[in-house]
Amino acid sequence: MKQYILNLALLALTAAVVVLSIWGPEALATYKDRGVLDRIRTQEEETGGEGYRYQLSRNEKLYILSQCLNSQSMPGTEQSSQTKDVETAYQELAGTYAFVVNHNGPSGQEITDEEIYETVNAGLAALKDLGILPDAVKEVNADSYEVTLYSAIDVPEPRNNVAVWKMSLSGSLQNANKENRLLDAYVDADDGKIYEFYVRSQLKWEQIDPDALVEAWSGYMGLTAPEAYETDNPLLETTPYYKKYVFSGPGGERTVVTVGFYDGIDELFLKITK
Repeated sequence: MKQYILNLALLALTAAVVVLSIWGPEALATYKDRGVLDRIRTQEEETGGEGYRYQLSRNEKLYILSQCLNSQSMPGTEQSSQTKDVETAYQELAGTYAFVVNHNGPSGQEITDEEIYETVNAGLAALKDLGILPDAVKEVNADSYEVTLYSAIDVPEPRNNVAVWKMSLSGSLQNANKENRLLDAYVDADDGKIYEFYVRSQLKWEQIDPDALVEAWSGYMGLTAPEAYETDNPLLETTPYYKKYVFSGPGGERTVVTVGFYDGIDELFLKITK
């Protein structure tokens, strides 16, 4: 009797195993499908355009912009480039760094062309407060200045790019009195910091302390401390009145910042180069 009950139990267990092996996987799949089907799920992905914007340190942005300003690479002819958006231009660039006009305009993350004048005036006020610019420098406005949005791109790693506004005194005012005027500037399109500027004023080179100026500017920009850059090459600049500094860049690279002065026209400049 006991043997009969044991055999019956083994038979029942075997039947259960067979049933589970046939029905189990299908039932499990159906259960999982209930958790997926008819439900909307979202997932963030990096795609073209704005997906290329990585969060860069200020030193990294300065380095990329300096490389691009030196290369000044543009894809194709001026006419053809005006018909392409920035994302398409990425795929056509040659070289290591390129400076591309952004014909799409601000994406929503950057300062707009309506906001840029107020932003630059705030930047000029900050530079005056720090003693970088004289108080007499005039404010900018849409009637007197032209602005263009650029993307400075690390071509092998296009996610590493910097959006900048270039502001220039309008061509219609080139023969006007430029005293105490901003002539050119490159402005960060994200936060409005002024990377580079050329300004006419009544200052003379003897009145300018380049060490104090670049120290104040690096603090304003949020850069690491600069080091003096000594060179024996007298042909680096078209003026004898200048001093160069080195800022650290990515991967042990460096960015050179020059504080200089054009005598005769009393033009103070701060520019970034390789």
